[in-house]
Amino acid sequence: MRTYFYLYIIAFCAVFASCEEVIDIDLNEADPRLVIEAQLSDLGTVQRIRVSRTVAFTESINSRPVDDASVTVTDNRGRVFNFVYEENGYYVNRNFRPVATRNYDLLVNVEGELYESSCQMPSYVEVDSVGILEESIFGDNYYFATFKFQDPANVANYYKYDLSINSATFRFASALNDRFNDGLYVTHQISDQDTDIVPGDSIVVRRYCVDRRVYEYWNEFQSTNPGTAAPGNPTSNISNNALGYFSVASVKEFGLRVPEIILREE
Repeated sequence: MRTYFYLYIIAFCAVFASCEEVIDIDLNEADPRLVIEAQLSDLGTVQRIRVSRTVAFTESINSRPVDDASVTVTDNRGRVFNFVYEENGYYVNRNFRPVATRNYDLLVNVEGELYESSCQMPSYVEVDSVGILEESIFGDNYYFATFKFQDPANVANYYKYDLSINSATFRFASALNDRFNDGLYVTHQISDQDTDIVPGDSIVVRRYCVDRRVYEYWNEFQSTNPGTAAPGNPTSNISNNALGYFSVASVKEFGLRVPEIILREE
């Protein structure tokens, strides 16, 4: 019988000063293109947007930072948030916590070329319980972070999960929607695509509620990239042929530890 083991939740809704993660964009084009990576959230008041250009495969760097852009975000109440360049392509605003249900517009100006996007920040869907699930698959044991919650009925909801194992950099883990379980009691099982969770690990999961276009970006990423020799670029929600994405999301952070010994129910 499948058993859920609800463990030590060591951090719930912990607020960090920044929301950064590793984003690997594999490029199949020789001509440089602008890349904008903007994941804003209410996890903290410091927001970062990275602006860079693609480089040839033969170069020793993954991207070339752009240090002369103008970067602003405006909400539907007319408030303008200016982002100031710091380093390595990152533009930062240190006093900006987005608010759920508001609309946000991104404007990036690079040498007179304008790149724009819009995003409505969804409200957060609370979870009832968080834990660790152990599953035996073809004789091997695998561990998943689990989130159980009531999905709101008659509302399209989209979820994104990032995962850090043993204090490593946060990595994208999964993008999910409620197309087949709208209004139902739902369990999401989350794991790293490249690194197995094992007993003794400490893990931190960031659970984002995102809008449809951001979900589509990450769903395309997870559908086309794993196991492919020549990964593609997900369809961006930013204008003017830019790569990357603009997201304003509600988020909470959960910390768990996988025990060395898990007792099973009979």
